[in-house]
Amino acid sequence: MKRAWKGAVSTVLAAALLAGCGGNGGGNADSSNTGSADAGSGKPRSVTLRLFVEGPRFKEYFDKYIEQFKAKQLAEKNIEVNVQLEMPPTENAAQILKTRLASNDAPDVFSLHAINNISQYNKAGYLMDLSDQPFVDKLLDSVKPAVTNEEGKVVAVPLETLSWGYLYNKKIFSEQGITPPTTLTEMKAAVDKLKAANITPFLLSYKDASIPQLFLPLTVGALVNTEDNKKDFIERMNKNEGSFSEMKSMFEVIDLVNKNGTDKALEVGADDGAAAFAQGKAAMWVEGPWYAESILKSNPDMEFGVAPLPINDNPEATMINLSVSTSLAVYSGSKNKEVAIDFVNYILDDKDSNAFFESLKFNPVATVHTFESYPWIKEASEYVKQGKAYQDPRIPQSVKDEVGKALQSYFAGLMTQDEVMKALDKTWQSSNKVNK
Repeated sequence: MKRAWKGAVSTVLAAALLAGCGGNGGGNADSSNTGSADAGSGKPRSVTLRLFVEGPRFKEYFDKYIEQFKAKQLAEKNIEVNVQLEMPPTENAAQILKTRLASNDAPDVFSLHAINNISQYNKAGYLMDLSDQPFVDKLLDSVKPAVTNEEGKVVAVPLETLSWGYLYNKKIFSEQGITPPTTLTEMKAAVDKLKAANITPFLLSYKDASIPQLFLPLTVGALVNTEDNKKDFIERMNKNEGSFSEMKSMFEVIDLVNKNGTDKALEVGADDGAAAFAQGKAAMWVEGPWYAESILKSNPDMEFGVAPLPINDNPEATMINLSVSTSLAVYSGSKNKEVAIDFVNYILDDKDSNAFFESLKFNPVATVHTFESYPWIKEASEYVKQGKAYQDPRIPQSVKDEVGKALQSYFAGLMTQDEVMKALDKTWQSSNKVNK
């Protein structure tokens, strides 16, 4: 794969040199895409830019920002950009992208999960080095490492940084005199109190496997950061020397949530779950603040908080998960690198990116971001300031995909705990073979 990629890059570089001699400044070698008008005529050069961004719920915001980018390109560079935006759902976005990349049908700019994907895509040669781009100097020190590869090169611009655990309805908690529990025993007491008041403790929305899989980073992340005999768990799993049997305690909190949740979990997807949570159908939802936009769209007056999920009776293990997820990379073999690079730099535009990130309800990721953080972000940040947080564990994406499906089956009574753990061991071992 790397040989093929190097050959493709050589071809692109050769085409770029020829284009440079012709005065086109690089870009797509396809004349139908770049146009051939000279600068003297004033006719814009036409470029088609293909974007692949996970998450259709953000489409209206990306559409608006893309229009601003197109106007900027036309005004400043006399380039007429035609953007083809593809926004598949989270459930199958990763697989679609892998297929595109493997079949030489790659988009010019694509989203990836910084923690989960950068190492794998970097080894495959798909990521362009962006270290010398203007946006890099704007990145917050806490964010930059997550978009940096093993060679110390920045290969993506971050969009979504996360401080998460579970969401809770502040009004319900206040009315019932409940504060976020710090241990599993306290959580059980809160559950009993809610049920006594005829309030369903947890919102269950397991139709999308991406939601039950959240239990994995929450439990593994907390355990490897607080239990000495598990600190090297991920390292040992990467060497086929560990087993999820060591993590069997994760089912304590999973079972507590499952036994005290809303009905028809396997029929409720993420968007329906957000709407139900917004309408007060349950007091808690094991989900992240990335659904803030959907929640507030259903109920603008909703007040929710973010708290760390207790996994056992060690209060030190009740921690917030810190992660950099959705980020944008430039495909190394893109024929439109000039415009693709301009676009990823525009993501952190000194002026326009503030309104963009605020509309998405994302955290600030750069020094140019001056917008006011949302209440739930501030709440999660307080845990971080107190040292009650850990970096999202680097678990292979295939393992996360597998645990989502396995926990769906476990919820339905089709798999036992031991079967779930064996499936995860097998998937991790398969991942090790692929990523040697």
